[in-house]
Amino acid sequence: MYCTRHCIRTALRITAKTHRQQLQTPTLCVLRTLRTSPACPSDIITSPPLDGAPKQYSPKITQLVSDITGLTLLEVSDLNELLKKTLNIQDVGMMPMGSMATAAAPTAQLVEEDLAPVKKEKTHFTVKLTELKAPEKVKLIKEVKNCIQGLNLVQAKKLVETLPQEIRANVSKDEAEKLKAALEAAGGTVVLE
Repeated sequence: MYCTRHCIRTALRITAKTHRQQLQTPTLCVLRTLRTSPACPSDIITSPPLDGAPKQYSPKITQLVSDITGLTLLEVSDLNELLKKTLNIQDVGMMPMGSMATAAAPTAQLVEEDLAPVKKEKTHFTVKLTELKAPEKVKLIKEVKNCIQGLNLVQAKKLVETLPQEIRANVSKDEAEKLKAALEAAGGTVVLE
């Protein structure tokens, strides 16, 4: 309300200054009244309350609350219908309390069942060479050299002779499967962890 009065006052002042000769006497009287009339205390916008301080409600709100608390149950029902129609609020079905308790138990069981079988599937694997076939030792040494970057033949030979050894760590499932297939084709036994 205060803002509306303020806007009207401002608009009338501007109009009065620009068109003083064309304004008629009743308009000037209204302008004078608006200029001198104080704003009502109920129209003043209050600042938000500090933390812990009790909130002050406008008299309009307190009057509305007291009016609603004085209504009968049938009047509240009518008020509810009218507000839903006016504000386009859709009805939301309420679940009876008895069926809510029975519906909650199967839901809890379903949640437990859902959690139990869900296991995290590993996304990163460690490729470990555990054994080798003696006749294919040379092929395996060359394959290990190709799998590990920066490794020369002597280092690859020492790695193959001191089994079990970790070939690669934190590799994706696809890459781990490829390494496993290549090393097993070269004569080694590989374990993915």
